[in-house]
Amino acid sequence: MTISRILAVLLLGALTAPAHAVFIGNSQGGTDFPQGAISFADAVESYLVGGGGATAPHQGAFNALGVPDYTGTNSCPSQAGCSFVSLGDGGSLIVRFVDNKLTGSGTNAFDLWVFEVGPDIEDTFVEISTNGLAWNAVGKVFGSTAGIDIDAFGFGIASQFGYVRLTDDTLEGGQSGATVGADIDAVGAISTVATPVPEPYSVALFATAMVLGGAQRRRLHG
Repeated sequence: MTISRILAVLLLGALTAPAHAVFIGNSQGGTDFPQGAISFADAVESYLVGGGGATAPHQGAFNALGVPDYTGTNSCPSQAGCSFVSLGDGGSLIVRFVDNKLTGSGTNAFDLWVFEVGPDIEDTFVEISTNGLAWNAVGKVFGSTAGIDIDAFGFGIASQFGYVRLTDDTLEGGQSGATVGADIDAVGAISTVATPVPEPYSVALFATAMVLGGAQRRRLHG
């Protein structure tokens, strides 16, 4: 096997190798994520805080990204010092998966896991979308850490969703206070397909393979 082909194989492996399956959770619980930390939402598309008094330190929408990190502390000194975002009464949050997509499993197992935290159990309506424009309702989670089987709503292993919208159920939970509405720590896709974003080392490896491949062709045809 030529050097350029070896490097190309290494590059392909670096981009497609699955992450190690691990249990991921916070102080209120969690579940196994077969693709590890890549499974979690990467970006906030929109955040509309509802009524009732969710205070400014609890309005850091970025706190819903990445792996869950809630430790049981509900009073936050600042957005940077908080581990979750409060939706407010009837508020909503849209998050996006960048390096992966949510998919069905072909079984009745949970595919999507929402980490809703805090002492007050607050229901949250859940919708999923491929483009952030057309939405599909997939029921709701009933407070605390909870999962949803999207196969039960007609989706399967061929389905791929990049967006999740969470909307606080205004009829559940407290209507006033510093952390009104559902409090979101993280959103994870248990059933997921990786869509890798090239890392710097992967780009360098690819460039090296191209240079070596070009040099080899020049030797063969020179």
